Amino acid sequence: MMEHDKYFNGVIGRTFEDSTASWITKSSELKQSPNIVMIVLDDVGYSQLGCYGSDIETPALDSLADEGLRYANFHVTPLCSPTRTCLLTGRNHHSVGMGRVTEMNNGFPNTRGFVSREAANLAELLRPQGYQTLAAGKWHLNSIDDTSPAGSYDHWPLQRGFDRFYGFLAGETNQWNPELVMGNERIEQPPVEDYHLSEDIVDQSCKWLRQLTSADPDKPFFLYLTFAAGHSPHHVPREFADKYKGQFDDGWDVARDKILARQKASALLPDDQRLAPRNSGVQLWDELSTDEQRLAARFEEVFAGFMDHTDVQIARLLDQLDALGKRDDTIVIAISDNGAASLGGPHGSYHHLRSRIGNPPTVEENLDRIDDLGGPLSYPIYPSGWAMAGNTPFKRYKGNTYSGGVRAPLLIRWPAGIKAKGEIRRQFYHAVDVTPTLLDLMGLDLPSHVNGVEQIPLHGTSMAHTLNDNDADTKKNIQYFETVGQRAIWYEGWKAVTLGARET
Repeated sequence: MMEHDKYFNGVIGRTFEDSTASWITKSSELKQSPNIVMIVLDDVGYSQLGCYGSDIETPALDSLADEGLRYANFHVTPLCSPTRTCLLTGRNHHSVGMGRVTEMNNGFPNTRGFVSREAANLAELLRPQGYQTLAAGKWHLNSIDDTSPAGSYDHWPLQRGFDRFYGFLAGETNQWNPELVMGNERIEQPPVEDYHLSEDIVDQSCKWLRQLTSADPDKPFFLYLTFAAGHSPHHVPREFADKYKGQFDDGWDVARDKILARQKASALLPDDQRLAPRNSGVQLWDELSTDEQRLAARFEEVFAGFMDHTDVQIARLLDQLDALGKRDDTIVIAISDNGAASLGGPHGSYHHLRSRIGNPPTVEENLDRIDDLGGPLSYPIYPSGWAMAGNTPFKRYKGNTYSGGVRAPLLIRWPAGIKAKGEIRRQFYHAVDVTPTLLDLMGLDLPSHVNGVEQIPLHGTSMAHTLNDNDADTKKNIQYFETVGQRAIWYEGWKAVTLGARET
């Protein structure tokens, strides 16, 4: 049947009088059609949200835990693009071409810098079911070579199932002066005083939801909202950083102990949970000089302000859902894509790009710029000691297959579908299990073909049976982890890990 004939069930006779005009109103066959809001944080460690033990204030995210579920044993991949691939497709990342980040195309099928069309993402699956599909923020799912106006555009969001996109395509951007894309067009940032990207993408998301509800109040939507926070650069309005002044003067060693105590007190982790041995290369706080401590504390104040500011934007989005009457039948999911990053080295960097080319600023240079940290004259990242604390109680960092790299927060709120409130789930799950869960809840089987392309099976396991059953078995038996030669495997509660050393 040709496109212009689709859904026509009338009669075409020889004359108008012999004909009947009639169109089938397209209806979804889904068991239920809840709205979906998927919030993805970037490089945020397991313990960098208030509800996971942090003393950073994140009341909006904490409210999702209080009004829904907090998963204590959720996992991701060690890097950005692979986790986003697993999250959106329900397939393991190597099998669909995203074994590394999009900047690391290795010329082999497992790492091509884009996601195979044989693994349709959630937007591509929901759009034919009558959903409006919206993406705002970080994309990082098409080859870095294809992000210029020359394209190709094959794997930009609008070509991969999203009706609208507003954000940036690469792995990071300047929060004060981002490289922005609207749809398929590169644009200048809005002429707003004290512009910040996190505020902008939430403004756009709220506007889209208002427009949709005004035009078609009953049409379901999928909003994929992906913040650059807390990836470097840690850019934040100064008042948010200053709010935390003096709060981290005790240092990262004391912070780890306090975080673990809070994790136990909230029942997130068991009473016998121990801290992993301190990571190699992280100095004891008490061995730092007074200037080094002052500098390191300010880096963490800036990061805390960055997270606090992000949470304020999430609160605005949640308020918008409430104002539109969408709260009850909207599934809100919040995760981080991997653990906290150690790329700031022992003392942090006011200009992280210098560190990447092997010329990190000295302590003295950082101190000279301490008042600029977080502002538009900086491109900062904190010391690795704070990343260690941010992954409490686990070992290592982003990029590693130890739990510090792959254990992540997962929050789910759905008032119409989850009776439990404020409960903790301890079943082992992974980012690859989220899309199968949503399809299960909607009663949607994976189509054999999407946009004419035959589909490979889902690799994830639905978590739906755990939403209202604390004692339910995970039903998941195995999950692998790998990045740049570092490997791990989880099998029925047992885990084996390697930390591969690079040849020099």
